[in-house]
Amino acid sequence: MNKLTLILMLPFLGFLINGLIGSRLPKKAVSLIACGMPAICFALTWSLFSGLRVSRLPVVEHLFTWVAYPGFKVEAALYFDQISAMMCLVVTGVGTLIHIYSVGYMSHDKGFARYFAYLNLFLFFMLLLVLGKNMVLLFAGWEGVGIASYLLIGFWFQDSDKTAAGLKAFIVNRVGDTGFVLAAFVIYFFANTLDFQEINAFFATGQTSVAVMNAIGIMLLIGACGKSAQIPLHVWLPDAMAGPTPVSALIHAATMVTAGVYLLCRLNGVFLHAPGAMTVVAYGGALTALLGATMGLTQYNLKKVLAFSTMSQIGLMFLACGVGAFNAALFHLFTHAFFKACLFLGAGAIIHALHGEEDMRNMGALGKKLPITLVTFLIASLALSGVPPFAGFFSKDEILWSAYSGVNGSLGLWLVASISSFLTAFYMFRAIIMTFFGESRVPARLEKGIHEGPATMSGVLVLLAVCSVAAGFLGLPGALREMAGVSAPFYDFLAPVIGHAQAEGAGGHPAAGGHRLETLFMGISIAVALSGIAMAWVFFSLRKEWAVRAKASSGYAYDLVSQGYFFDALYYVVVRFLDWVSESVLARRVEHGLDAGVLTAPNHSVNYASRLFSSMQAGSVQGYVFYVFLGLALVLLWGVLHV
Repeated sequence: MNKLTLILMLPFLGFLINGLIGSRLPKKAVSLIACGMPAICFALTWSLFSGLRVSRLPVVEHLFTWVAYPGFKVEAALYFDQISAMMCLVVTGVGTLIHIYSVGYMSHDKGFARYFAYLNLFLFFMLLLVLGKNMVLLFAGWEGVGIASYLLIGFWFQDSDKTAAGLKAFIVNRVGDTGFVLAAFVIYFFANTLDFQEINAFFATGQTSVAVMNAIGIMLLIGACGKSAQIPLHVWLPDAMAGPTPVSALIHAATMVTAGVYLLCRLNGVFLHAPGAMTVVAYGGALTALLGATMGLTQYNLKKVLAFSTMSQIGLMFLACGVGAFNAALFHLFTHAFFKACLFLGAGAIIHALHGEEDMRNMGALGKKLPITLVTFLIASLALSGVPPFAGFFSKDEILWSAYSGVNGSLGLWLVASISSFLTAFYMFRAIIMTFFGESRVPARLEKGIHEGPATMSGVLVLLAVCSVAAGFLGLPGALREMAGVSAPFYDFLAPVIGHAQAEGAGGHPAAGGHRLETLFMGISIAVALSGIAMAWVFFSLRKEWAVRAKASSGYAYDLVSQGYFFDALYYVVVRFLDWVSESVLARRVEHGLDAGVLTAPNHSVNYASRLFSSMQAGSVQGYVFYVFLGLALVLLWGVLHV
């Protein structure tokens, strides 16, 4: 069996073993199987990655012919190029760490084996998604990730709220999937292929009109919005916090929510020739980044703060794709996986120490009791805020610069992205101050026994914190590379597949004003991040009454933001309206009329005809002879008239 096939099948094997007999195995055996499979996958991925760095040629493994009809053929084939390599390293690497962390976090849960079976299944489908050579295989992984996320979000299914959260995520994603499927049909109609490389090559020839290209791009965007929780299909994301915290880390850091970004980058050849769709991607991403950041400001549930942060950061990645900076989007996806996983797992360590408490209003002064969690959470927050030399600074700065200098870039896009970055720094340090500093607000019933988690949890946090610093140096911005005289290994590695798809000014290519202007914008982004941190410190540490006054004076605006701009309420109204239309209008008036005209009337006619003909079958020989001669006469008459 080849390496790519092993990478794909090992997590599935772990799912089968733990899913079928895991409940009868010791927990150590379950842990070894569940953690060992993704760890081996990471080692195999690293081996293939090392070879790819040298040869720069993709690895292709044909498994079998899935569908074969005249004029239509789908190969089950795996494809490992630079984008797939980066995604696989993130999925298997961060996925392995989350599995190890889960050993300690879920040690006392009754569904221990079932949990790890689901976790392995999730990795299998995510790897299928990023390794599939065509849209059919990607869609199989795409849907599989949705199923696995439903199982994991609703893992504690005895709680009806958690089950509803998993169902909500599943249904909302199906709405987005409609756009994906329609795009696949249109792509095949024009390109006569579903293979990614052939699709990009075909649409690069310019044989298809811009209107069609824009339509395809918009339909793909709808699918990406559902999976990556972008407006207006973002409503499932906060509810997904109902699952165990390591699940939140897996879904929101390295895997499911990044699938939409992967889709846009994989089909960059389509989007580069769809200027209208690119504009929608850019402005939609900017709007999502801003609204996600504002919603994060008003949350008191620690995990929901991080969830809205994920929504905002994915919005920045979409913005980068919309201005043609696909490599900047992938680099932020790469760094984001480390510091966001560290943040979610750090939140898990806090919740674990407080026996399930998630409300920051019931925390405070935890820094002394959870020093490792404090330091790692602080490092990851600095990375998320875009403070140098942490990883998030390098990737976020590249996006901010591209928002101004890219193909569709503008000062307005840069301004919205910068405001989002300011708010990110503000609400993250609001969370840090409320959680780790100040006076303790921990209820007396939770005060006893607050301590760091086991080594499997603390060790993972430390490793992710180190990566949250080191990863950024793989992609230094162009201005810094010029000053330091070094290269950017991350961008150099992606060059064979992404290098042609860059906005002017993205990935270190100087735009108007050159590196001096880029350096100026870099300084502004640093000032923006530090200003957000400083303001959070003032409002929630030095002058707490200011925060209280600001909340009181904001009135309805605060309610609007804290309730997620009432998107859920809007969708509830829409669903109720559609229910009314279907029941009161369509069912009673349209459907009943159609039933009478299409079904009832023909039924009555057939019944009448059957009764008529049955009455003619009276057993009278004279009658039968009469019918024969009558029929013969009619036939002769018809013949005479048509001579």
